[in-house]
Amino acid sequence: MSKLSTAAKRLLLGRPFRSDTLGHELLPKRTALPVFASDALSSVAYAPEEIFLVLSVAGLSAYAFSPWIGLAVAFVLVVVIAGYRQTVRAYPSGGGDYEVATKNLGSTAGLVVGSALLVDYVLTVAVSLSSAAATVGSAVPFVARHKVLFVIAAIVVLTAVNLRGLRRAGRAFAVLTYTFVGCMLLMLGSGLFRIVVLGEELRAESADFELVAEQTDLTAIAFVLLFARAFSSGCAALTGVEAISTGVPAFRKPKARNAATTLLLLGGIAVTLFLGMVFLAERLGVVVAEHPESQLRGAPEGYEQKTLLSQIAHAVFSGVPVAFVVITILTAVILVLAANTAFNGFPVLGSVLAQNRYLPRQFHTRGDRLAFSNGILFLAGIAVIFVWVFEAEVTRLIQLYIVGVFVAFSVGQAGMVRHWTRQLRTESDPAVRGRMERSRLINAVGCVSTSVVLLVVLTGKFAAGAWIAVMTMIVAFVMMKAIRRHYDTVTAELESADWDGVLPSRTHSIVLVSTLHLPTMRALAYARATRPDTLEAITVNVDDESTRRLVLEWEKSDLTIPLKVVESPYREITRPVLDYVRRVRRDSPRDVVTVFIPEYVVGHWWEQLLHNQSALRLKSRLLFQPGVMVTSVPWQLRSSASVPGNGHGGDAGSAGRAVADGQKRQFDNEEEPR
Repeated sequence: MSKLSTAAKRLLLGRPFRSDTLGHELLPKRTALPVFASDALSSVAYAPEEIFLVLSVAGLSAYAFSPWIGLAVAFVLVVVIAGYRQTVRAYPSGGGDYEVATKNLGSTAGLVVGSALLVDYVLTVAVSLSSAAATVGSAVPFVARHKVLFVIAAIVVLTAVNLRGLRRAGRAFAVLTYTFVGCMLLMLGSGLFRIVVLGEELRAESADFELVAEQTDLTAIAFVLLFARAFSSGCAALTGVEAISTGVPAFRKPKARNAATTLLLLGGIAVTLFLGMVFLAERLGVVVAEHPESQLRGAPEGYEQKTLLSQIAHAVFSGVPVAFVVITILTAVILVLAANTAFNGFPVLGSVLAQNRYLPRQFHTRGDRLAFSNGILFLAGIAVIFVWVFEAEVTRLIQLYIVGVFVAFSVGQAGMVRHWTRQLRTESDPAVRGRMERSRLINAVGCVSTSVVLLVVLTGKFAAGAWIAVMTMIVAFVMMKAIRRHYDTVTAELESADWDGVLPSRTHSIVLVSTLHLPTMRALAYARATRPDTLEAITVNVDDESTRRLVLEWEKSDLTIPLKVVESPYREITRPVLDYVRRVRRDSPRDVVTVFIPEYVVGHWWEQLLHNQSALRLKSRLLFQPGVMVTSVPWQLRSSASVPGNGHGGDAGSAGRAVADGQKRQFDNEEEPR
């Protein structure tokens, strides 16, 4: 079993990396961009469409406002990018908004950001992969019928790729991401050139459809609310921008400068693609409806509404069907890769939170391939739960989306304003002060802008499902507070100076015996070698005939250690042993009781299935008894020599070896200690 599992692990993940090779896993800018920016770039596939879907409620006339809404979203995107460039320079350690909020606004604000980002990363995986399933499902009916299975399979693949290590993941995704960006720029450039320069009359397939408004005679306030909702939906284009600020440690040196440059590249590409999509869709006359079955008139019988991106690609590449197919495939692929941003951001943030004792310490350790394996696996598990519960339906998951990221945006930018204000109090150099004041202004504008978006998002989407994201953040916040409180309590208890250093007056050793065989003889010899003040053997009577036979063999042997029989009328093993140990402790409170448990070790998985875990259960119960030490004395059978790393093989006659308590062993029912 062990050989098989090790071979499978190496096949899936590759050979482990030494800790001193971590520097070789750092990313250059050309690799970091697709690794950390795939989420933000993939939003081009659905963020512009979200604007048109919301405006469709008011009919075709409302589409005229789409370019202005697109410009407003682009403005916020530019402001956020500029703000994060200040963040990565001031805080290059990888804490991002969490570190900024913690250091400038307090631990509570930092934990709010941490919980918001953790939830947003999970939803990024769920939404992106569910959207990919919908895209693929429009062309492959099997995927449409099994979207949940498709998304879970995609999560498993992404998990395996990221567990192999960051550089390998970046290399795998870079070509596809750059190909997607190149094809998108080619499509947008060709379309706009043909319309604006050549004056061609390009039209989308839905351009001649009539869009029935679901709401007519809207008041001015209603129009404002509708535009605000369209604006907040379009702000999905900003998701993923924060990943670079938490991934700065993964960049090559100089880390801060490379991260800031990557942010600039991301901002330029994202704004270009986003605005290009919005303007081109409006010029092509693309029509998408929130409820196409009731809103679209003039559509052919059985018409299935295509995505906004698909309609643009079909119109621009109408004479080159291969190009349309390539765009469709790349769109599905980039949506899958978008989840990779979360697979890189979540583990790093989890490591920072674990270092500050808000998450289990296991989140701070790296795996064989120098990746934060526990964070990756945890993210995958929670994302699978969300996908399963919401049945991989984008329309249901999207309502939970972007709340967390705008909470992080707003609090993080506020923290940066506080940071620059503090720096200005002690800085006297006029040139440096000028740069600080400029940075503070950028962050202040970012804070106001993102706070407005957050208010609009919460107002417009709370009842539609955003409350689930808010509640999840609250639960995460409370749990992390509880984890920190536990670690603080343990630290205070372990560091207390109450222990006077007085050693126990006596040691009382007990060897558990079931049968007089080689493992028992080794345990007795080892217990005697520790030179205890009192040494005795006990057996639990669960079968009178077996117990009489053991006592007779014991009396005939040359053993001088007394054997006591503990009665068990209900044929239990654990409770009688615990009761006996408690009596010894009660009679001699200052004695330390050491319980020796003989056991033998098998090597094959099928052998392990034939043995129970009674001794393991007994050890786990004894660990909770004050003043009691538990020592396992293993006897390695010949089959255990097949276990990798076992250099003792079948050396069954060697001196007894005590192993660290807590290691999992398998025991035969006939050989369990009584």
